[in-house]
Amino acid sequence: MHPGEATAKGLAGARIVNQTVAARKPSWLNRTTLGVGLTSLFSDWSHEIATTVLPAFLVSLGAGPAWLGIIEGTADGVSSFSKLAAGHYTDRLKHRKPLVLSGYVLTTVATGALALATSAVHVLLARVTAWFGRGIRTPGRKALLAAGVSSDAYGRAFGFERMLDTLGAVVAPVTALWLLEWSSHNYAHVLAWTLVPGIAAVLTFGFLVREKPNHRPASGSFWFSVRQLPASFRTFLVAVGIFGLGDFSHTLLILFATQALTPAHGPAVAASFAVGLYLLHNIFYAAFAYLGGWLSDRVRHRKIVLAAGYALAVVMAVLLAWQPASLPLLAIVFVLAGIVVGVEEALEDSLAAELVPPQQHGMAFGTLAAVNAVGDFASSLFVGFLWSRYSASLAFTVAGILFLAGTILMLRLRRA
Repeated sequence: MHPGEATAKGLAGARIVNQTVAARKPSWLNRTTLGVGLTSLFSDWSHEIATTVLPAFLVSLGAGPAWLGIIEGTADGVSSFSKLAAGHYTDRLKHRKPLVLSGYVLTTVATGALALATSAVHVLLARVTAWFGRGIRTPGRKALLAAGVSSDAYGRAFGFERMLDTLGAVVAPVTALWLLEWSSHNYAHVLAWTLVPGIAAVLTFGFLVREKPNHRPASGSFWFSVRQLPASFRTFLVAVGIFGLGDFSHTLLILFATQALTPAHGPAVAASFAVGLYLLHNIFYAAFAYLGGWLSDRVRHRKIVLAAGYALAVVMAVLLAWQPASLPLLAIVFVLAGIVVGVEEALEDSLAAELVPPQQHGMAFGTLAAVNAVGDFASSLFVGFLWSRYSASLAFTVAGILFLAGTILMLRLRRA
């Protein structure tokens, strides 16, 4: 045989083998990915209905803003600590699915139990219980999602889950408004209806999600598990934490837009515009959660896409420090904010899954959630204090500096 013919046949054979391997490669959009995504949609739909009516429900019980702050602050704190503990615990289990499923059941029942509340104390107990369930399910759910796809599809899988979760948050306020109208503002009836999407979340997770057993369960103490996390992941947490110190709650954007538009449009119209801008924010959040993840699966380093999202936060902070007062400029700010949070949430999870071995995924996701929770709490207090004591320009300038520092650290991240 002529050498050229042999080479050609060899190349053709190699192409056939590669095509066969590609054809056999399972799709990232499988039962587990779809199940986790739909579960997030239904679950967020359920508890966001409750969140929408909770302030007015507390007023009807004779409780004011102080009680709302106590309830939400306590619930968020319990959720953060339970995520950290559950992350450690779930890595010690061969089967993570029962723990995650129990978290969804607990959140559903406790959220529905708000309908029985007759005092602010009852609301506190139900909300804290619901958020405890939310905490214990999160690290295990993310570990199951990471185990259900190949590492080159982490971005799309986590982006898809975040997209559907955000769609639930978009649909929930509309549903709450319809239920209020239908029930003649009977808050107990509205809260009871949260059981419908909540039960759908439990059933979806139970029947659709398939678990790959953890054949190498972790052992050792909590602090031993923390020390075992790769050095590159700890560096990643530092970058996330510094960025998070500036990553204020985007509900502050609603306040900023309302104040900026009031002189030209009046308080009522300004408030309506601000709500519309926040809806625009959530649309871009949902879209870029998936688009950012999709892009990260197609570049060599995921950190580049995450750093780009962080850099957009710097641009957003610069615009806010400039004190925009026109609707078009505010729309740009809200669009940038939506893109930032979409890319941030999808890429932080997918990059964490990439940096840490599968048997440590629970601990990694729990630690990441705890770092983000501390950042969320500290940043909103810090930015709010600077805004109130000095000026909004100074508050957003400091946030922008922290965003820039986080961006630089993320770009300098090296894999072990």
